[in-house]
Amino acid sequence: MEFLADYGMFLLKATTIVVAILVVVGGLGSLARHNKRQSVHGEIQVDCLNDDFDDMAATIREEVLPEEVLKREEKERRKQEKAREKEASDHPRKRVFVLDFDGDIQASAVDELRHEITAVLAVATDKDEVVLRLDSGGGMVTGYGLAASQLERIRRARVPLTVCVDEIAASGGYMMACVADRVLAAPFAVLGSIGVVAQIPNFNRLLRKHEIDIELHTAGEYKRTLTMFGENTDKAREKFREELEDVHGLFKAFVGQWRPQVDLAKVATGEHWFALRAKELQLVDELMTSDEYLVNAAKEADVFHVHWQHRKTLAERMGFAMEGAVDRILVRWWGRLTRTPTL
Repeated sequence: MEFLADYGMFLLKATTIVVAILVVVGGLGSLARHNKRQSVHGEIQVDCLNDDFDDMAATIREEVLPEEVLKREEKERRKQEKAREKEASDHPRKRVFVLDFDGDIQASAVDELRHEITAVLAVATDKDEVVLRLDSGGGMVTGYGLAASQLERIRRARVPLTVCVDEIAASGGYMMACVADRVLAAPFAVLGSIGVVAQIPNFNRLLRKHEIDIELHTAGEYKRTLTMFGENTDKAREKFREELEDVHGLFKAFVGQWRPQVDLAKVATGEHWFALRAKELQLVDELMTSDEYLVNAAKEADVFHVHWQHRKTLAERMGFAMEGAVDRILVRWWGRLTRTPTL
């Protein structure tokens, strides 16, 4: 019994320490994320994708081609490079600026996107091109409305805009995609979902069962429609649905503005389609992955990946480092307990 009591005390102390560490790390991680959202300090990073593509190809060639062939190719490459440099001095090559948008429900990546677009528009002309690699299943109306408005800046500047969808651009994601001059998608990418959805739980009956009253006071007939804790009325439900229909109408009008070729009666039903079907509905212009498009573009243009990088504070660096370390420890610990393979 004494052994069990000691063992129980040991487990209690160990659990307390682990919980304390998680609370501290969670707080630091939350603070870091908050500071990241609020910070306006950062810098633009630019990488030449032509060099990356050339390096990958050179690595393969070195492994599979005979040395004499490599020498001939290197001589020819230098000759072509000199010719390109001479031509570029007289006729500058087209530039393709590649941006990424990995969307969450709040469209929080719009903070980076606006900086990237501002930087690109400072140098881009109508002879250049912006390519956005978009991945989003949609989310809040306000966040994705702002993200789409940022892309409109590119169109107003008369810089050609291409959106590439490799996996998904639905709902708010498609609101962004439809702004482009061209929408390219991998065959089984998901597009569409031009609709609006909202849901809200109601605990009124549960509260009444336990004799708990909720008082809600408003000034203005429709300051509140549906609530989580009060008793919802048919009039409130009708107004809520009216507001959803209004948002849906704005969404449809926005898509119709940028893609007048689509039949809104067919596509604005809230349904989504794989790109193979979406192309038939003219939601997509071409079936192609972003990799194929950019590799082909690099043959005739200089392709640059543009990314806004936040400058992390000490608290952010410590928070993310500790959060990552604890995540790795917990994953391995869980893997041992469940015999789950881990990397």
